[in-house]
Amino acid sequence: MRLKNDLATHVIDDTQFLVPMGADTIQCIVRSNKTAAFIVNCLKEETTEGAIVDQMCAKYAAPRAQIAADVAECLAVLRRIGALEE
Repeated sequence: MRLKNDLATHVIDDTQFLVPMGADTIQCIVRSNKTAAFIVNCLKEETTEGAIVDQMCAKYAAPRAQIAADVAECLAVLRRIGALEE
């Protein structure tokens, strides 16, 4: 899975925004917290949910189960707004 090609990210004052660049994408701008921004950055290249969890576990000192739940929740939102190619 990965982000759709016609979505771009932009950072303003340490906050990441997901911005639609085409007519066939989401119809809103999405503001990401730091966890979501990390996940979105992983999705700039083809990846899997498990690989994202692994990358987050390597970076953050949190229980794997909590990280996996956070990744699943973020991916569900991105799927719901049509931001992913799978």
